[in-house]
Amino acid sequence: MKDILRSRLTSKMDERVAKFTSSLEVDQWIFKTDLLVDKAHVIMLYEQGIIQKGDCYVILKALDTIEKSGVAYVNISEHEDVHIAIESKLIELVGDVGGRMHSGRSRNDEVATCIRIAVRDELLGLLGEIIGLRKTLLNLAGKHTKTIMPGFTHLQHAQPTTFAHHLIAYADAFERDFDRLVDAYARVNLCPLGAAALASTGFPINRERTAQLLGFDDLIENSMDAVSTRDFAIECMSAFANTMVDLSRIAEEFILWDTSEFDFIELDDRYASTSSIMPQKKNPDVLELIRAKTGSIYGELMSALAICKALPYSYNIDLQEVSPHLLKAIKITRNSVCVMAGVVDTMQVKSDVMTAATAVGFITATELSDTMVRVTGIPFRTAHRIVGELARDKEKPVLEQIDTIAKKIIGKRLSDMGLTREIIDKALDIEQNIRVRSIRGGPSPDECERMVQERGKSIASDTDLLQQKTNKINVALEQLNALVRSGA
Repeated sequence: MKDILRSRLTSKMDERVAKFTSSLEVDQWIFKTDLLVDKAHVIMLYEQGIIQKGDCYVILKALDTIEKSGVAYVNISEHEDVHIAIESKLIELVGDVGGRMHSGRSRNDEVATCIRIAVRDELLGLLGEIIGLRKTLLNLAGKHTKTIMPGFTHLQHAQPTTFAHHLIAYADAFERDFDRLVDAYARVNLCPLGAAALASTGFPINRERTAQLLGFDDLIENSMDAVSTRDFAIECMSAFANTMVDLSRIAEEFILWDTSEFDFIELDDRYASTSSIMPQKKNPDVLELIRAKTGSIYGELMSALAICKALPYSYNIDLQEVSPHLLKAIKITRNSVCVMAGVVDTMQVKSDVMTAATAVGFITATELSDTMVRVTGIPFRTAHRIVGELARDKEKPVLEQIDTIAKKIIGKRLSDMGLTREIIDKALDIEQNIRVRSIRGGPSPDECERMVQERGKSIASDTDLLQQKTNKINVALEQLNALVRSGA
């Protein structure tokens, strides 16, 4: 078939140039969204009196045939892109009347709309998957509110905490990731259709109608801005990068905890591999790949930023290069979230090993310092100094040692100021250390149970929000499909 675009040009595009300019992977991704956009646009054209009902019916029927036949039917590789492939197939099926479909629009606003719809769908899927990961983390936390483990700073034993406390920290990070993605969604779900190439169109189109039929929340109003911005893609990739940072941090801890040196957890065999030469090995390849793919997401984001940084308004085909980075970032992030949920759900937690590890490293030193302050009234920095000297001795601190150091530092014995062996023993007790930290956000079992329940309510609220957004789109698309079936 004759190329429907190249009447201005005297020769066919060089084969190498055609391959160089191809956007095949992204075109396949937006094939179905392109057909949605075509249908909504055609219905609007008919409603506005720009095309006749008979033409509308014929075009919609052919678009339905193309959709049912699938992406291979339009032979994208033989055309500049998916938009021209679909339009060419349409004209092949219905004749010149198919050429009426493109009235009042450009590929510029068309592709911007298609990408936003595709990204919108991916975001809704990712939001659901993050909710699933948060549920998995909180379900596990609910089982381990009394599982004692070391808390670390600088990877050194710092203070005792609970495994539930640690898991809730992860869940909270993903709740913020969820919120960031919801914010990004608000700027994704805006419709550029009707902007045409850059200066809108002289046809009396109804932009609000196509936006409504496609389930958008509002328009990108300025027609130049509508076709030339990819800030929504950059914002999404920024949110993906943040999510991957949180995934990578968990992956790193689980990798450490799965070693013989820590032995806090064991990964399920479904999320591990082995060595080609060392038969005893059980390697955390899945977690290592999440850690590595985080770097890939940074690369996709930086590529998009570099592509967009100096583009004059309005449309430039440089923007085509943003889409593959966006698509790759979406797929990596969604897969990583799903894999991490599986890891958490299936791993074996070695509670006894975690608890035994709290005996290492004078992990109750902070509470002993705090107790000295509360009982004797000395300044915290003085208590910190006394306990710091005690920490040099690997033995369990006793009152006589404390008195000797205190006498040297402040000229007084703390036993003369109310400190007793019983008080010291209580301060050094691991479980008591955790119980006393019952302020909001602390690791005490009661506080962790409260946090698990509160976050369960947040998940329920976020699930409702996600369902509302999904339902709004579904209602709009059902209306669109009903009009298509009726021939508008």
